Amino acid sequence: MNWQAVVSIYRFEMARFFRTLAQSFISPVLSTSLYFVVFGTAIGSRIAEVEGVSYGAFIVPGLIMLSVMTQALSNASFGIYFPKFIGTIFELLSAPVNFLEIVLGYVGAAATKALFIGVVILATSALFVDLSIAHPLAMILFLVLTCISFSLFGFIIGIWAKNFEQLQLIPLLVVTPLVFLGGAFYSIAMLPPVWQIITKFNPVVYLISGFRWSFFGVADVPIVTSLLAIGGFTALCLGAIWWIFKTGWRIRQ
Repeated sequence: MNWQAVVSIYRFEMARFFRTLAQSFISPVLSTSLYFVVFGTAIGSRIAEVEGVSYGAFIVPGLIMLSVMTQALSNASFGIYFPKFIGTIFELLSAPVNFLEIVLGYVGAAATKALFIGVVILATSALFVDLSIAHPLAMILFLVLTCISFSLFGFIIGIWAKNFEQLQLIPLLVVTPLVFLGGAFYSIAMLPPVWQIITKFNPVVYLISGFRWSFFGVADVPIVTSLLAIGGFTALCLGAIWWIFKTGWRIRQ
């Protein structure tokens, strides 16, 4: 393993993040505050509690997941797409660096950025509502796994995309709606029986449910199912990336 190459890629990507540090942190803080104003105040005044948890606190895990998923996707996809766009990816591919080291560098940096944003949103949420974390180790595990898995997914999107429009297509038109429809701001138990069954085909449900369980000890699906879902998604992304580098799809073509 060429750790020097991994660290070099990681440091380069993190340097880009720290150059826009204020923007990177101010944006999620403002977004989180607006969500609390809109959902916490407007809807929270009509819904006092959900499964024994105040509505303002109940939406916190969903808010964190929404930001972490979108940030991991955008950072990882742009990180690998930009070298493709300017042509420097061929220098990387010709260097004595294998695909695993490239993935570790780019995905590691994207996951770290998303983790920072998740912590910032958690701290911001604590200013609005009283939070208690029932299972802190499980919370960290779900947060880290989500950062890694969606950074891997974003890496795939960055390789697939042929232009900047395609780069934003899946995060905006697929992932964000899935998060909103995946129980980020409500419990799927509040839905009619038919829609509860349909909603369980949404993979994001399992991530948000498991993450919410780590806070309040309540979940829409069994915690083991949530862990299997995120583990399977991570394995699927790793397999896809291995195939991409093996065949050179959208890299050497």
